[in-house]
Amino acid sequence: MITDLLTWQITLPIAAGALVLGYLLGSIPFGLLLTRAAGLGDIRSIGSGNIGATNVLRTGNKKLAAGTLLLDALKATAAALIGWYAFGSEAGLLAGFAAFMGHLYPVWLGFKGGKGVATYIGTLLGVAPLMVLVFAAVWLSVAKLSKYSSLSALVATLVIPVVLWFIQEPKIAAVMALMTIISFIKHKTNIERLIAGTESKIGQKG
Repeated sequence: MITDLLTWQITLPIAAGALVLGYLLGSIPFGLLLTRAAGLGDIRSIGSGNIGATNVLRTGNKKLAAGTLLLDALKATAAALIGWYAFGSEAGLLAGFAAFMGHLYPVWLGFKGGKGVATYIGTLLGVAPLMVLVFAAVWLSVAKLSKYSSLSALVATLVIPVVLWFIQEPKIAAVMALMTIISFIKHKTNIERLIAGTESKIGQKG
């Protein structure tokens, strides 16, 4: 598997194209666009200030939050599938990764985006769809035990690369592992609150 991991067939122009495509799709700030369209103002001015579904939920509009979650996931899926079908599996993987990065660091918003859980799942859906079931199973299990959404997502992102490695998908495992590391960095404040015992639990107000 190490040989497979180190051997990439994709050419530099196609890799660059996949990265640009993925980034542009991923950088579409659906949370910001949906809340503005609904007359709720700038989502960045409330809560955590990010553009993801969790912050959209703080507006009290569950439908908008669900729409944001779905669209943020599907933009990564779309990037991965377009890259995959146009230029092969490696292009799809790079495009999905770039969509994840585009969501986290959109150039249009001063590189201040969301935390990437939805686009992580969306990338998985595009490159290894059965792994979404693994992610969901881990998330639900940890959530049931801990009542922490952030912890559930972080644990799920840790499990995914390990499972991918064991089922002999080293390239996907390596890219998802990199995304996991970046996810932990983006969730730094959540991790600090988890350690301090001040992180909000699922369903908790305020």
